[in-house]
Amino acid sequence: MIPAEQVLRRLELTITRRLDGLLQGDHLGLLPGPGSEPAEARPYQPGDDVRRMDWNVTARTALPHVRDVISDRELEVWVLLDATASMDFGTGRMEKRELAVAAVAAVGFLAQRTGNRIGACLLRPGELRRLPARTGRPHLMALLQAMVTLPRGDTGESRLGTAIEQLRRTVLRRGLMVVVSDFLEPPERWQTQLRHLGVRNQVLAVEVTDPRELTLPDVGVITLVDPETGRRQEVATGSARLRERYARAAAAQRAAVRDAIRAAGAAHLSLRTDRDWLRDLVEHVLAQRRLARVGAG
Repeated sequence: MIPAEQVLRRLELTITRRLDGLLQGDHLGLLPGPGSEPAEARPYQPGDDVRRMDWNVTARTALPHVRDVISDRELEVWVLLDATASMDFGTGRMEKRELAVAAVAAVGFLAQRTGNRIGACLLRPGELRRLPARTGRPHLMALLQAMVTLPRGDTGESRLGTAIEQLRRTVLRRGLMVVVSDFLEPPERWQTQLRHLGVRNQVLAVEVTDPRELTLPDVGVITLVDPETGRRQEVATGSARLRERYARAAAAQRAAVRDAIRAAGAAHLSLRTDRDWLRDLVEHVLAQRRLARVGAG
């Protein structure tokens, strides 16, 4: 087994080389936006975010006003990493958990370049471990080391929605909240909490999937095991009708996840274990930058 330190060094080298070549600018970010510090009030214009309405000025002037915000130069980034048993699966280039840690590393390296603080909450069966937000490369590497060395194989109930709610309650400073998960729980268990998290923060939901979760191969009779409950079931994959039903159900599930994230007001980044995840991340950043420029215009 390759030591965790060597894995992290390779990951850092890969990310920094690719991001330096594909993203230019002094202030790189996953969710470019206007900021969060209050500035001057101005008359409301069509398309303004109603959440920035300044009701005091509106009441005094009898005209709707919104309050602009100042761009932040220091950002506090918090990552909620789903490290439950369902993430210990992968048939592509890597496991879902490895891809999740790589996504956190990319977020961390982007954040620490400009002195931003980053902290993390690690969701495991029966517990939510909190790592405080600090600046600097040594802290980021220690945070990633804790993620890479998390125990595997533990079973037990864990709720993503509960973890999101705890993150919202314990982090008082506004910032960027990144939720990295496969989102296999029904949306009704976490959508409301994700929406509440976005009331005071920018939220990025990183959905991690594997191709075998979307289609079922024809490999005869196989035994499927639920990694979080241990429940087993034999499935005859030779049935074309069964494979079609599986693909439709999987597509419907992923569509429900996308719709729930969108309805919660969070940005959505989809990563797969069989694709160039850094390319997908860069395309997401560039798309967010284009949207930010359009909004500013």
